[in-house]
Order: sequence, then C-alpha cells, then structure tokens
Amino acid sequence: MNKVADVHIFLLQLWIVHPALMGTMTSIIVLFLCWTIRDSVKMKGIPEKHVFVTGCDSGFGNLLAQRLHRKGFIVIAACLTEKGSQELKTCTSPTLKTVILNVTNPKSIDSAVEYVTAETGNKGLYGLVNNAGRATPIGPTDWLDMEDFHRVLDVNLIGLIEVTLKFLPLLKKSRGRIINVASVMGRLAFGGGGYSLSKCGVESFSDSLRRDMQHFGVKVSIIEPGFFKTGVTSLEIIEKDLNRLWDRLTPDVRCAYGDKYFQNYLKVQRLSMKTLCSADISKVTNCMEHALIARYPRTRYGAGWDAKFFWLPLSYAPAFIADIMLQLLLPRPICSKRSLAKNQIDV
Repeated sequence: MNKVADVHIFLLQLWIVHPALMGTMTSIIVLFLCWTIRDSVKMKGIPEKHVFVTGCDSGFGNLLAQRLHRKGFIVIAACLTEKGSQELKTCTSPTLKTVILNVTNPKSIDSAVEYVTAETGNKGLYGLVNNAGRATPIGPTDWLDMEDFHRVLDVNLIGLIEVTLKFLPLLKKSRGRIINVASVMGRLAFGGGGYSLSKCGVESFSDSLRRDMQHFGVKVSIIEPGFFKTGVTSLEIIEKDLNRLWDRLTPDVRCAYGDKYFQNYLKVQRLSMKTLCSADISKVTNCMEHALIARYPRTRYGAGWDAKFFWLPLSYAPAFIADIMLQLLLPRPICSKRSLAKNQIDV
C-alpha cells in the first residue's frame, strides 16, 4: 500500500510541478488511443467484392489471394506463368479465378482488363493490389547497363503504372482501393540497380495518385516491406545474376574492384539474406488485408520489424549517418581512396 501511495504522490507532484509535461503526455496517450480505435474500424459488407491481385505465382501475392478467397472476396489472381496459375487453383476453390498477366506487355494487360470487366459487370473493381515485381539485376552501379535497369523498372514501375491506369475506370466505379507494394528500399537506396529506383517511383506515383483519386472516393495505400523470404530475395537467383555481371565486366572495372571485393560482396549478400529475411510473409499480407478491409486504411504500412525499427527510421536520419552505416556493411574496392591510402602507409 505504501508503494501505491508513493506512486500517487509522485504523479500528483509531477502534475503540480510540471503541468505542461503531464498535459503533453495525456494528449499523446489520448491521440494514440483515438488512432488505435479509428484504425480498428472495419468496412461492412466487404465479402463478395472483386479484388484483382498481380504477382500471384508465389510469395505475397499467392498468400494474399488464398487468404482473401477464404474471407469471401471474389479474387481474380494474375499469374505470370500457367504453372503458377494451376498451383494456386489446386489449393483453392473454383470460385477463385486466375489470369495470365505479363505487366510489361500492354496487350496482356488489355486482356486482363477485358476479363475483369466481364467478371465484375456493373459492380466495378473494389480492390487492385499491385504486387508483381522483381529485384535483379542488382549490384554496384558501374556493373550495370541500361538493359539491366529496364528489366526491373519495366516490371516494378512502368508495369505497375500501366496496370493502374487501365483499371482506374473500374476502381472509380466502385469507389475502391489501390494497394501498391513498394519497399523500404524506396525510402533508403542501399543497392545499385533499378530496384530502389523503381520502388522510390512507386512511392511518388502512389502519393500523387492518392491525392488525385480522393475526389472520386478511391483510396490508395503503400506497403513498405522490409526483408522477407520470397522469390524476389532468392539467394540463388541473386548470386547467379551477380556472377553474370562480374563475368562481363571490362578488365579495368574488374581490376578496380578486385577479386576479393567480389567474394566479400557475395558474403555480405548471403549474410544479409540469411539473417535479415523473415519467413513470416503474413506480416506483409496482414497489411494488405487491412488496407482492403479497414474503413480508414493507412497511407503507408511498414511491414516487418526491420522495416519499422531500423530501415524506415534510418531513412529519416541525416544522409551521412546512413552512408556510414552502409559503408560498414559493404566491402571496399581495391582502388578506393581509403584502400589506396592504407596500401601507401603499409609500403
């Protein structure tokens, strides 16, 4: 009892001595509670609405299609391959529809739009989840050429934009939702290649789209996942592509980096993918579901502990801090200024 009384006396003294501090704390608590309550309010009558999800062969899209299907949504899952389409059908019911979609092919997108238009009728499309994406080629910038950049940008950004634009009439008809999958690398670029560029573009496109579509009742949300174990982060695919890039380098560039740099770069990739990548991809699909079901969907969703407590906070820090931290993680080329200075001192 004495301890409880002491706490009460301390709080009373704090209130008397520091009323401004207590007022601020009270306001923060009240705002947090109000936000939590508002965030938990769900839409009514959500099931039996049409949702179109891209990139459903595996990973986030595949799991999301299955979960939305079980919740009663009418899911139209877009897969890149016939194999992915058949495998998804085997673990769901015939009410889940699939289409083959290559987001880099305008004719393929047009065919998907025609199919969805016929399926939705006068209802329109309630949800569009732009999930399709790729990561490779990724590596030091001067290892890449324009074709390498196009391979990623054409899928992650240009394809996403074209899919969105062509489905907008159906989404405006139902005052629906658009969920675009970006990445923490869209906030903090720590790898050369088109991936960070594309995800940064997704962020900007989604922001402008959200502001334009608010007049028509269409809501736009951005998903910013950290590192997760999916086909995009497959270590086998990443290493195979890095070897391709290394083998085609000119002798001058390869000499400037050094064989040791390449081996250490591969080690960093292995370490980061094995230690940072989470196997629980439901952390991402939970965000997607909330963006579809919540009455007040969030503008941005940070998915994964590494995203929420490391990458996204680091993106707000001064650039030199992020530069230093990433320099500690990555190896140094043999011809870097510091390496040359060290060699001169050793001599």
